[in-house]
This record gives sequence, structure tokens and C-alpha cells, in this order.
Amino acid sequence: MTQFLVAIHHPDDYDPLVSEDAAMDRAIDALNEEMVAAGVRVFVGGLRSVSAAKSLRMRPDGEVLVTDGPYLETKEHVGGFWVLEVADLEEALGWGRKAAVACRAPVEVRPFHSL
Repeated sequence: MTQFLVAIHHPDDYDPLVSEDAAMDRAIDALNEEMVAAGVRVFVGGLRSVSAAKSLRMRPDGEVLVTDGPYLETKEHVGGFWVLEVADLEEALGWGRKAAVACRAPVEVRPFHSL
């Protein structure tokens, strides 16, 4: 079995109070229940907006600089994610498709390195 990250991407101005409704909440809850029942869900987490992010970068002098905001300047950010343990990429993509439908957002599926 391999672990995969299934990440949901939101625009930087995403506001769950405006963008999410009861039907979407039910769809996400149903997907989580399905993942648990299938025994594939390892961890799930939703992230606060990028305005709550802090980035840390090591400077040439060895000090670590802490700044407000996300690490990368982009128009989208990771808004939430699942860590799944599944047989292969095809199975992970199947869950990713369901996540894209439930969350009404772009999804990235990426395998973790094997240790």
C-alpha cells in the first residue's frame, strides 16, 4: 500500500462562509465516511486562509526569517487535504475525482516517498 496526498486547491480570496453551503458540507462528510468505511483514510485536515500562514526561510547568515503569508506567491493555495493509504495511483485518482466533486475545487494527487 502507498500513501497519497489528495490536496484541495482554493483561490487566495476563498471564503468558506460564502463559497460553501449545506449541500457541499454533506458531500464532504459523505466522502469522509466513505473513505473511513473503505479503510483508506489516514488523516484529513482543513487549513485556514493564507492570511493566517507564516513562512520561514533561512538567510545566508544562518538566521531564520519569519514572514506573514504563504511561502509561494500564487493565486491558489492548499485549502485542505487527505492522506490516504491505497493500493496504487489509479485508486488514489478515484478518490481524487470524488474529492473534486465534493469540494467543487481543483485537486492534486501526489504519492509520498517510500521510506
